[in-house]
Amino acid sequence: MNTALFCGLIIACVLLATLLIGAPISIAIGISSIIAILPVLDINAAFLTGAQRTFSGISVFTLIAIPFFILAGNIMNRGGIALRLINFAKLLTGRIPGALAHTNTLANMMFGAISGSGVAAASAMGTIIGPIEEKEGYGKDYSASVNIATAPTGLLIPPSNVLITFSLVSGGTSVAALFMAGYIPGILWGLACMIVAFIIAAKRGYKSSQRYSAKEGVRIVFDALPSLLLIVIVIGGIVKGIFTATEGSVVAVVYSLILSFIYRTIKVKDLYEIIKTSAETTGIIVFLIGVSSIMAWVMAFTSIPSAISSALLGISSNKVIILLIINIVLLFVGTFMDITPAILIFTPIFLPVCEELGMDSIQFGIMLVLNLCIGTITPPVGNILFVGVRVAKTKIEQVVKPLLAYYGVIFAVLMLVTFVPAISMFLPRLLGY
Repeated sequence: MNTALFCGLIIACVLLATLLIGAPISIAIGISSIIAILPVLDINAAFLTGAQRTFSGISVFTLIAIPFFILAGNIMNRGGIALRLINFAKLLTGRIPGALAHTNTLANMMFGAISGSGVAAASAMGTIIGPIEEKEGYGKDYSASVNIATAPTGLLIPPSNVLITFSLVSGGTSVAALFMAGYIPGILWGLACMIVAFIIAAKRGYKSSQRYSAKEGVRIVFDALPSLLLIVIVIGGIVKGIFTATEGSVVAVVYSLILSFIYRTIKVKDLYEIIKTSAETTGIIVFLIGVSSIMAWVMAFTSIPSAISSALLGISSNKVIILLIINIVLLFVGTFMDITPAILIFTPIFLPVCEELGMDSIQFGIMLVLNLCIGTITPPVGNILFVGVRVAKTKIEQVVKPLLAYYGVIFAVLMLVTFVPAISMFLPRLLGY
């Protein structure tokens, strides 16, 4: 048995065993990586190098963007921005069949993009729009399934912490290029779900009874405009080179804080809890990135990625077959593993394979994240699925069947992203990346 195969089996078996006994994913990654390197490296050297890799993995300037975007998202989640975006989305959708479901979708896309969290989007939108939909006669299974299916769109539409994480682990893929690449797939996901929601709503007779006068419409637009400008300022500044992604994250914090104080939805005394929550989330993610650097080093040292690449290319020379296999693996992984650790583990494994097939790292990053986003709304451990069910006050078995149609159209978007490079590469190439 060659070294790559032997060490790869050790990583897989130890990682699975530690996860099954309930160990945190970061601890499982660290333990499995150190044990896997022991057959080829002295124990003292293994621990010393592991410690060095942990610190070098988090000593990256771009990484500073993650805690600031998390802080900005938490400020916005508490700052009254969600309600203003919902009112703006309701104005756009009018009285078409399933108008409130379309409002939910658009609001998820906007708020998820601004906050950078699919869970926050599902929770905020489900809490605010859900009762309104129930009052209008919408079924709970319908409203909950729409909210769940569309909440992950904000993880693709920038600014996105998971795309920053991919940039780090992929060896420096441009964050600005990844941000631009996420727009069309994220919007396509939302539009595909809106088509399904429209068809179901038309069959069930769901319509909105609310009308807006011209004066009310203008007021709603002006209320939402400052929140929407955040995306324009941050993403526009990054793309134009006015500031880096890290500097853009600080701009997002300052802007959202000023906006929340203007809206009078956050007081100075609230900041401690917001900063504390952000620090806790940041600590989890940064430590995870640090220990994942050990695994990346172990894989590179033992040539595991090249062995997997050779194995996949040995199965078939057909690019379509290999990409389908990679998608199936990522879809399966996404059903039980959180997005960040999955990116950290599987980017070093599958990126070399896809690059050998001629796929750009930008396109691969979007394909990877889209696959893992589907996992967040899929049993058995999809966190957005459980949050969406909880805020809708319903049961998983009542929403899984309605979700099947959404899974179908989302999978179609995934196939477009996988096999049509222009879907993810058009905007980056247009801007010279």
